[in-house]
Amino acid sequence: QVQLAESGGGLVQAGGSLRLSCAASGLTSSISDMGWYRETEGKQRELVARISRPGATTYADAVQGRFTISRDNAKITVSLQMNNLKPEDTGVYYCKMQRNGRDYWGQGTQVTVSS
Repeated sequence: QVQLAESGGGLVQAGGSLRLSCAASGLTSSISDMGWYRETEGKQRELVARISRPGATTYADAVQGRFTISRDNAKITVSLQMNNLKPEDTGVYYCKMQRNGRDYWGQGTQVTVSS
């Protein structure tokens, strides 16, 4: 089993920045893809950004150029730097890691962007 612990959510004004972090514990060997997803009002959970073990990244169009995902393979962590936040970025953000074909999710952290 893999346990994920997220941190870094909060309340910020539009145009501001937040950094989310997610740390894995438990059976952390062979973790491959890591990513961040979010649930915003009226929408199903959607991909925000993901990063492969070698470091290839993918971003949702809505966050391209504003968010940056990074990972530390030694510490088994993934981070999401969010700049120029917009009110529509408000939601619950979830960390996901994949190990041996199985997905593991964090508990979610609230991000609220005020206008």
